Amino acid sequence: MSSRASRALVWMVVAVCLGLALAAPASAQIYAIRDENGVLTLSDKPLGEGARTYAVRGATSTVRATRGSGEGVRSSQWDDVIDFRAREHGIRPDLVRAVIQVESAFNPRARSNKGAMGLMQLMPSTARDLGVRNAYDPLENIRGGVAYLRTLLDQFNGNEELALAAYNAGAGAVNKYGGTIPPYRETRDYVSRIQGKAGTNIGARSVIYRITELVDGEEVVRYSNQRPARGTTYEVVQRRRAIEE
Repeated sequence: MSSRASRALVWMVVAVCLGLALAAPASAQIYAIRDENGVLTLSDKPLGEGARTYAVRGATSTVRATRGSGEGVRSSQWDDVIDFRAREHGIRPDLVRAVIQVESAFNPRARSNKGAMGLMQLMPSTARDLGVRNAYDPLENIRGGVAYLRTLLDQFNGNEELALAAYNAGAGAVNKYGGTIPPYRETRDYVSRIQGKAGTNIGARSVIYRITELVDGEEVVRYSNQRPARGTTYEVVQRRRAIEE
């Protein structure tokens, strides 16, 4: 893309943001940067060296040009893989959808100013640990992100609030504050927003089994909300009564 076309695209998006924000009395900055793959990222937070800054009058501080609208349209593209991976790991699909909505607004090319990537905003080191080669591939990203969320749920005994807090602030931060949600405004808002979107199942007893099976001589772990057959090796990793919000 030529520099003239690039500038035109930036200003077009800025103009859209300006039009959406005219009703607000505050002002904000929009930061724009293009990566080595030619992907343009716009954000209300600094994006590092090389980013260009645009003043947008009348915009609120919550304007995020990287976050898209049309949640239903975006989410429906990945419903099947979300449902599959959620069932595979014994996680509510609505919880996974809520995490993706809050993390990236279902934008598979989303990238944070800290380097988190894709739909579930995986950090590079986390993606490597999960065997995710291309974090911008929605199928790989969801596979890795759901597996990571399952790991956190296991670590905090199925407590969704603590797992979500750890997804946002890191497990170390949750442990630092005695197994509670860290007193960070961002983390508490994050947990609240996801719970508001995901909801819960009223009166349902949520029991998740971690099942270990031998497949071709190797141990394979899977999760299920169905009690395993007699003689199967398993452990209960979550047992609690869910309460509707």
